[in-house]
Amino acid sequence: MVDLFGSASAAPPATNPPLAERLRPRALADVVGQAHLTGPEGAIGRMVAAGSLSSLILWGPPGTGKTSIARLLAEAVGLRFVGISAVFSGVAELKKLFAEARDAARGDLAHPGQKTLLFVDEIHRFNRAQQDGFLGVVEDGTVTLVGATTENPSFELNAAILSRAQVLIVRRLEEAALAELLDRAEASEGRPLPLTADARAALIASADGDGRFLLNQVESLFAVNLAEPLDPTALAALLHRRMPVYDKDREGHYGLISALHKALRGSDPDAALYYLERMLTAGEEPLYLLRRLVRFASEDIGLADSNALAVTLAAKDAYDFLGSPEGELAIVHACLYLATAPKSNAAYVAEKAAKTSAIATGSLSPPAHILNAPTRLMQQLGYGKGYAYDHDAEDGFSGADYWPEGMGAERFYVPSPRGTEARIGERLAEWARRRAAKRGGG
Repeated sequence: MVDLFGSASAAPPATNPPLAERLRPRALADVVGQAHLTGPEGAIGRMVAAGSLSSLILWGPPGTGKTSIARLLAEAVGLRFVGISAVFSGVAELKKLFAEARDAARGDLAHPGQKTLLFVDEIHRFNRAQQDGFLGVVEDGTVTLVGATTENPSFELNAAILSRAQVLIVRRLEEAALAELLDRAEASEGRPLPLTADARAALIASADGDGRFLLNQVESLFAVNLAEPLDPTALAALLHRRMPVYDKDREGHYGLISALHKALRGSDPDAALYYLERMLTAGEEPLYLLRRLVRFASEDIGLADSNALAVTLAAKDAYDFLGSPEGELAIVHACLYLATAPKSNAAYVAEKAAKTSAIATGSLSPPAHILNAPTRLMQQLGYGKGYAYDHDAEDGFSGADYWPEGMGAERFYVPSPRGTEARIGERLAEWARRRAAKRGGG
């Protein structure tokens, strides 16, 4: 198991190790981009200074040094380091490792006891039962657990594990940290990268915060014999960009759809389009995005601009007809319409309020005058008697009372003063005035 800085296994070093292995830090202070954790005031820095380490969950994107941090932590506090991957390990291996950790802690006449730091890469890949298997050895101190995950621990890890481990966020590497890795690579090779200044910046941007990816790209560049430094265009032709980190049923998915929804609600068409394209280029299902846009049209725009719903449904039809990539322009069309339309959540709020009232008063009968009377008995009981046909009234409005007997009128729908709802509000106010006048006999 190799990360951008080092190997988590105890295998002997390769005769010609990759650049990422050669550049792995020798101390926590050498880890780039994570000073908020490893610095003197960081959580890890404080633990090392105290000489005591608690179980940890390191949460962050790939290529940010999680494995190296775990290894260096073990060295810093004098723990035996054992690293495994949840992808390739099962219950049998865990039991074997736990037994070995107990033996190591006891020691013997020749070797003093040493406690174990067990590093579990991609710990979220273990199921709930497998995660529960760590509880006993963590509780009794047999192992100090350090898990690494790219997924939100709140969703992927047992509450029991989270209550026994401190979650630390390992940050995506910023440009300065990636530039430092480039400097170290050049120093290690004893020569500069064959890049123009613009190409160097493009190379850093292409890594998208992933140091391992960057160093692999750098190693490829050093292996090429070039007469002249590469410019950005030549660099792009030689190397490939890192695919964005995006898991369609996990944190990346929900984070981006939340960002898209909030940018639409905030009437920022450019930000909304950016997040839409982030999801499309990462491979999101276009119909999923269309479903979210249709929902948004009713939830966040509603009657302020009823065309929003028609536009999103038309975009769905256009995409069904054209497919990708041509049909994706219709999704963009709908996205921009929603972002620039007047906003109102009045329909959404009204739905919630009406549902609450309906649940609380669900057995009340509507007033008899608006009930259908298809039989003689129902007519004799007064069903439909006195019903005012609104089309026969002035302006098509009778002002009748439609609420169940014993239940006063409630107000669920309060139009916003924006878009067409402003005119709807004026109509409702006039109708309310006329209803009040009718009840008062005016």
